[in-house]
Amino acid sequence: MPVVDVTLAQGRTPEQLRTLVTALTDAVVEAVDAPRESVRVILREVPPTHFAAGDVTIAERRARAQEEPS
Repeated sequence: MPVVDVTLAQGRTPEQLRTLVTALTDAVVEAVDAPRESVRVILREVPPTHFAAGDVTIAERRARAQEEPS
């Protein structure tokens, strides 16, 4: 039973998350010839304040981007 565990920042629509589940399921079925019903997808959404790269959270990156002049 393949398990795909994805962590992503909150903020996507239910439709986007549904599309992601389908795309991941399709990819696993195609890549390893797993039966579709055996594929498990877990989506873990975290607040943008709890997801960081390079010591900067997503929330901080978004705030900085809004402060920059266009």
